Amino acid sequence: MNEAENIRNTGNRLFKEGKYELAKAKYEKVLREFNHVNPQDDEEGKFFADTRNLLHLNVAACHLKLGECRKSIETCNKVLEANPAHVKGLYRRGMAYMAAGDFEEARADFKMMMKVDTSTESDATAALQKLKQKEQDVEKKARKQFKGLFDKKPGEIAEAKADVDGDLITSEIQKDDEVHGDSDGTNSEDSHEAPPEAQRTGWFSLFWPSGRRLFESLGINRCTIL
Repeated sequence: MNEAENIRNTGNRLFKEGKYELAKAKYEKVLREFNHVNPQDDEEGKFFADTRNLLHLNVAACHLKLGECRKSIETCNKVLEANPAHVKGLYRRGMAYMAAGDFEEARADFKMMMKVDTSTESDATAALQKLKQKEQDVEKKARKQFKGLFDKKPGEIAEAKADVDGDLITSEIQKDDEVHGDSDGTNSEDSHEAPPEAQRTGWFSLFWPSGRRLFESLGINRCTIL
């Protein structure tokens, strides 16, 4: 345990220096050594378990600093599966969820912190404020992207699909380009040119009604656009 503590302290120093990969390697080395540790009594077992949990959370912190949000969440789960009320585990996983864009999951973890330990209320409240700001930033960015769509000509909509929802627009365009079946079940390969009025508003049909909820959330309706 003394040797493990020395290695952990080295990892902490490397982390503070911004050497996250090296720090993570140190923490993981201690965790591997812990596989060969057999506590002799309950007191030693508790100390061992607490130290192992801290090491897992340190690894999770390294993953988060390296932009590996999912790995950070998975590592936190190793602690929370054994102890769902582990406050530091909830905080660390909440931060990872927030970085990954899983805002509801992050909010649940921060609220659980306060429920489990009222002394963490200030930290949890600060985290919730940061989460709220993050959500607002994402919403503003989305509004800006959608607004830009309506400033484009119909022919430019397909080029902008990647900025909004590539899968949604691509699927709609593919449906529009597909060979349509006749009433008798056969396929007609003849191309039909849409009338001028359909050409003028046809680009909007790519989004409505499949994208209706997105536009309604922005206060935009079909009548407003057309």
